[in-house]
Order: sequence, then structure tokens, then C-alpha cells
Amino acid sequence: MRIRPISPERLVAELTDHLAERAAGTGTGRLRVGVDGPDAAAPDELAAALVDPLRARGRPVLHVRAGDFLRPASVRLERGRTNPDAYYEGWVDESGLRREVLDPAGPGGSGRMLPSLWDADADRASRAAYVRLPPGGVVLVSGALLLGGGLPFDVTVHLALSPAALRRRTAPERRRTLPAFDRYAAEVAPDSFADVVVRVDDPRHPALVEPAEPA
Repeated sequence: MRIRPISPERLVAELTDHLAERAAGTGTGRLRVGVDGPDAAAPDELAAALVDPLRARGRPVLHVRAGDFLRPASVRLERGRTNPDAYYEGWVDESGLRREVLDPAGPGGSGRMLPSLWDADADRASRAAYVRLPPGGVVLVSGALLLGGGLPFDVTVHLALSPAALRRRTAPERRRTLPAFDRYAAEVAPDSFADVVVRVDDPRHPALVEPAEPA
């Protein structure tokens, strides 16, 4: 593999080019993009940074945060607030995310999507209104642990951190999740199959992980 340093601005520009090209290849379909990474890698921020450039390329865009598709607290916290296995296995309502976002954006889907399902702070339904993403649009789903459950993404972007960087950059109140990310790396290994892998040990100096050039 080849590690290519890139500026944050250039990363957004290259991802925009890549996604716009892939969206064009869908014809009248819609492109479903997973932007995966721990909170410390800021996947929500990267997805948000792609919205305006993609719209400037003529692509309607919907950004959906996996954090707005959490299960109710009674389910998430059934095994306690600090259980890393509960965080790994059952934090996000993947069936809701599939039903309300990814399936409607998929082949033959209606394009009618729910931008958020659950207000975790209030612990109730978000009561968001449905929106319609036109054909040719792009839906960006951002969050952690997105690539292990078979969610139907057309393009996957994984933001990778070394174990040391992950521990260094994870906020104290989130360190309970670290064993879940160790398990994710061992069981899923998202950096081995994601379409785009970006190393973000230092967010000011990301690097793209690319296949080695033939000798």
C-alpha cells in the first residue's frame, strides 16, 4: 500500500470528485455513502464538509448522522452505561437506518427519507419530517461502527486511527467505548475493505491509504 499525505481541503476536493463521479454512474439512481470512524476521527464533520461541494457539482445531498438513529435508552443502556459490548452491538438502530434512509435511497427506492429518528437527549422520537432526495442525489451517513453490520452502502469511507492516536484523542467521557473499537478492528477490519481509507492520526495532516503501484 501507499500512504499519500493530503491537506484537509484537498481531501474534501478529491472525495467530492470521487463521489460526484460515482453518482453520475448511477444514472437516475441515488448514491449511498457511509463515512465511518470513531468520534475522535470526526466523521460527522467530514460528511458535513462534503455537502456544499457536492451541491455545487449539481448533486442533491442529504447528510444523516447515525447519532440521530440511536436505540431508546432503555435498550441501549440495558447492560449499563459503560458496557462496551452494548455500544458495539446495539447502540445504533441499524434496522431503522436501513428502513428510513438506505432502502428508500437504494435501487427502486422512493427517495422519501427520514433525516433523524431518535432524539437521544430527550430520549424520544425526533419527530422529524420526511424529506425527498431526488434521483441522482447523494445520501451521506456518518458515524461510528457503520461497516460491520451489512448496511447497504454504495461507497464506504473509513477514517482510521492508530490505537495510540485513538486513545490519545478520545475524550475521557468516551473512553468506555475504546474496547468496542478494538473489537471492531479485530472482527471487522474496515480498513481492509473500505473503498476509501484515510489515516487521521493528526487531523491537520490526513493521509490517503492507496493500493501500491505495480512494480
